[in-house]
Amino acid sequence: MIRTLHPELLDDLPENHPGAVGSRRDLRRINILMGHPEIFVHSLKNIFPKQPPSRLLEIGAGDGKLLLRVAQRLPATWRNIDVTFIDLQDLLQSDTKIEFAIFNWRVRSIEADVFDWLSDSSVEKTDVALANLVLHHFTDAQLTLLFSEIAKRTDAFVAVEPLRGQWPLFCAQLLSLIGCNAVTCHDAPVSVRAGFIGRELSALWPRDGDWELTERRAGLFSHLFVAKRKS
Repeated sequence: MIRTLHPELLDDLPENHPGAVGSRRDLRRINILMGHPEIFVHSLKNIFPKQPPSRLLEIGAGDGKLLLRVAQRLPATWRNIDVTFIDLQDLLQSDTKIEFAIFNWRVRSIEADVFDWLSDSSVEKTDVALANLVLHHFTDAQLTLLFSEIAKRTDAFVAVEPLRGQWPLFCAQLLSLIGCNAVTCHDAPVSVRAGFIGRELSALWPRDGDWELTERRAGLFSHLFVAKRKS
């Protein structure tokens, strides 16, 4: 299956549109069904086996609920972490901030285009950057630029994306059977067709020899990419 990019409805809907609200609710459930919180937990524990990071960045973070579920599953030693969310819309709610505070995770949300934000030379370095169902929105040229900027500002990067293939596509076309709304049912097959296989993302990461790259299928429907600085 050739990778193809088409517009997704959720990207253009106003924050409070009923279709957008319902689709974000669907995505929270889909993330759990796909096992994404566990995938991120396993990856983070492998990258930081002894000491957790002190600063974490999530691009395209949405409402922050995915990372909250990750925080809930990490060991008790993972505390005192500063988190920055970057998204085109500020969807982080006060009750979510309070839930993060239980784990002593201090969170802030920045409403910005990630390319504009990363191009700012004043942006501080972070220990690890995450992306969940974000990279498939971008062309290879955009990803090359994004990876170049991220590599300058972090020592580790973890992304979980749709796995491109006939089985994930078939299942994405059946999401109405579990109650997903029209927006989600439109966007899910579009996402799968724009997803990744093999080492497509590794080929776009900066080739400076300083990175250890891992890229593989994760579960039935997901594709995992991890970049870790060797030093």
